[in-house]
Amino acid sequence: MTATQRRLALLVCLVTIVLAVLDLQIVSAATVPIVRDLDPAHGIAKIPWLVSAFSLASAAMLPLYGKLCDTLGAKPVFLGALGAFLTGSALCGAAPSLSWLIVSRAVQGVGAGGLMSVTMVVIAQLRDPDARRNQGAGTGGVVAGGGMAVGPWLGGFLAQHASWRWAFFINLPLGIAALITAVIVLKLPRGTRAHAIDFPGAALAAAFATTLLLTTEWGGKQYAWASPQIIGLILGCVATLVLLVVRQATAAEPILPLPMFRVPELRLGFALQGLIGLALTGATYYVLVYLQLVRAVPSSSAGLFLVPMAVGIMAVGLVTERLAERGWSERTFVISGATVTLAAFLLLADTGTTASLWQVRGALLLLGAGFGQLLGQLIQLVQAAAPAHQLGVATTAVRFFQTLGTSLGAALFGTLISRLYDGPGDVGSLATLRGADRVRGMAAYVSATDTVFLCGAGIMLVCLALALRLPRRGPVPGEPVREPVPA
Repeated sequence: MTATQRRLALLVCLVTIVLAVLDLQIVSAATVPIVRDLDPAHGIAKIPWLVSAFSLASAAMLPLYGKLCDTLGAKPVFLGALGAFLTGSALCGAAPSLSWLIVSRAVQGVGAGGLMSVTMVVIAQLRDPDARRNQGAGTGGVVAGGGMAVGPWLGGFLAQHASWRWAFFINLPLGIAALITAVIVLKLPRGTRAHAIDFPGAALAAAFATTLLLTTEWGGKQYAWASPQIIGLILGCVATLVLLVVRQATAAEPILPLPMFRVPELRLGFALQGLIGLALTGATYYVLVYLQLVRAVPSSSAGLFLVPMAVGIMAVGLVTERLAERGWSERTFVISGATVTLAAFLLLADTGTTASLWQVRGALLLLGAGFGQLLGQLIQLVQAAAPAHQLGVATTAVRFFQTLGTSLGAALFGTLISRLYDGPGDVGSLATLRGADRVRGMAAYVSATDTVFLCGAGIMLVCLALALRLPRRGPVPGEPVREPVPA
């Protein structure tokens, strides 16, 4: 590939990362218009599924994508993932019902899992052989972080000034342009076809993730925790986990090789990435719902509240790249990021119904500064500690745990709010309350969301404890930086 082709291909990769990350978050600020249009009576209770369906499908596909790249080559897998994403986007935009929209979000998620993982393999193969560091990977992390915060604002803007359907249709022109460009300019190594694909292991990983999510989503809401349905799901979750572990211990080419978990940085990095995904979902999603329901902020204006978070993520991401080049360790950034994010959650838990909205903006700026240190540095820490022959598998695994944590966060926090809410009616009827009932309902809802943010602070306290257990292994002067390789 020529230098111009490499630049165009890197631009395509960055665009696809933005599309995937935006659609993970873009419905957050558009949920109220979506529910009002498709299911005004019971839609609020189904809101978590708009995020969970997307995230769960992404998580289910992630373990497969690395092996598919080895077998078929990164280019056809990348194009297939982008095609699935665009198909899901078109189906979402045309959704006649909330159930249709949730299923279409799952189709989107299947493609997005590839856009958020195979893209990193493509970027690694685009790197100039004479370059010491993969600058594209760092840029991708910053772009992804900004997209997480800009997505809800874009969704709210489109919902108020056009239609929530354009939150999905907007993917089509950008995605089709990226698809055509990739077909023309991408010239990557073909797959070796030397590795078998562990389809049973991938199926067990998907089954485990599905039963775990359904347990957290339905437990205490649609079904009592002691009901046969929930007990059956819990038993299924345990059974699929046991079978997955057995399969990974015996498979010739496991999706998640168990020896990776013996390395402290990998074991702790996977746990941290999952917890961060869980906490980030609760923060961004329920801040926006709080602003719209409790503070009566329009959807487009509510999304603007995440601009400070985007600024924090992108600014700190760029600063950490410079400090890392001067010898700062990933461990230092992870400890600092967990501490700052913990403080941000404590600020969010103290907003109430009358606190200054500048306090919310300040908390989100802190949140971005914390997550900006965590998002990219954890992946680099895992890559630096992974055995050379498992570097790509480790990168796929860390994204798998992050995506699973994100999907669990939407379901767990939604279940928690439903159980804690003690106002008139239920959470699903908040938008219809009037007069004194509305005042009591909003106070009860704020109390529940404050508890959610305190739980987020608790999660970050656990992250801080895990970060302190990371081994002190600084970079060796003069040692070349290892870059990601195809899984």
